[in-house]
Amino acid sequence: MSSDTSQPSAKPLSRFEQIALAAIVGLSVANAYYIHPIVSEVALTFGVGAGEIGIVPALNQVALAVGILFLLPLGDRYGNRRLTTIFATFQAVCLLMMALAQSFALFTLASTVLGVVTIAPYLLPTYASKRTPPDQLGRITAIITTGMLFGILFARVGAGVIAEYLGWQQVYFLAGGVMAVLAVSLRFLMRGREQQTGVDSGDHAPGEGAQSYFALLGSLWPLMRQYPHAILSGCIQALNFGMFIALWLGLALHLTSPEMGYSVDVVGFLALTAALSMITTPRLGVVADRLGAERARLFLSLVQVGAVALLIPFGNNLFLLLIPIILNGMAGPVLDVSGRMTILRVAPAIRTRLMTIYVVIMFSGGGIASLMATTAYEAAGWYGIAGIAGAFALGCALLSALALKTSAAKANLN
Repeated sequence: MSSDTSQPSAKPLSRFEQIALAAIVGLSVANAYYIHPIVSEVALTFGVGAGEIGIVPALNQVALAVGILFLLPLGDRYGNRRLTTIFATFQAVCLLMMALAQSFALFTLASTVLGVVTIAPYLLPTYASKRTPPDQLGRITAIITTGMLFGILFARVGAGVIAEYLGWQQVYFLAGGVMAVLAVSLRFLMRGREQQTGVDSGDHAPGEGAQSYFALLGSLWPLMRQYPHAILSGCIQALNFGMFIALWLGLALHLTSPEMGYSVDVVGFLALTAALSMITTPRLGVVADRLGAERARLFLSLVQVGAVALLIPFGNNLFLLLIPIILNGMAGPVLDVSGRMTILRVAPAIRTRLMTIYVVIMFSGGGIASLMATTAYEAAGWYGIAGIAGAFALGCALLSALALKTSAAKANLN
């Protein structure tokens, strides 16, 4: 396996640029997670059951995978600023359609299209990696991942509280407004140009040697064969992400059930536990730099297995549930950081396409988990959710062990 860890030729990101990129990523990624704390309210409005409402987040996640597969490779050809601005505008339109939807079908359609155009959070990490020295890759990736965590936290807490007092439609009105403002602001927030490999970071056309769109798409299969670790990392993250989706959809249904009797704002406030992971993720990202991505990933996956094992005995006590939720919230994001590190350490010219493979597999796992979680809850309640989460966490740990063994074997051969 070849690897290009040369210094980026573009000027390294300033501290302000790092924070700005993290904020852009957070605001963009939040749109997929507003549904989580308000899923029961949306189901009530449209008169659908727990099993049927699961199709909304499921299709959104599958649509994310489709959009990333067909749109993210454009990041190896066109300016990141231009692409991010265009798709942020599309996101704003879809969010407003969701707020105005008068039928479940239209709401689901708008949510699905929203998934297709949500590629900005996955363009920007690759852009940042090309302006980051190799020995700081874990730290910068962790900072951007912290932005994602902030977006998820903002989505869960904000959506729960707003829906409780103003109605869930206002969640999407406000989100659409945020994306509209962001689309206008991006021209000023994202500046500069990457000289390396003909790929630009601003709004300039790529070099004449850039591949066509169809050539970029066609190159994905050969890249998958050349870099099988991208597929393995994607599968590990699919299980990690699937566990996350199943847990939080299950929590929203479980806590608002007649047995538990909590309101949607409590589900939102519970998401404040993610604030701790915003502090720990950058620090653990540095640890991943020191231990190595594969070794750090295995350790964190074992932490998740232990945390998920607590879901059944602690399931009927809100305060005890905080223990597995916090542990998963700390381990999950850094497990993702470790997986991305295995992608972002290869040659810059192919990082966006390898990240495409990684993220498509990840969101496919999220879509499958969305359907499995709501169906399992309808069939077996909280026990069903714990079973699904446990299976995903155990699979993640087993594949992480395989990835470490494979990496060590290749290192010995070299």
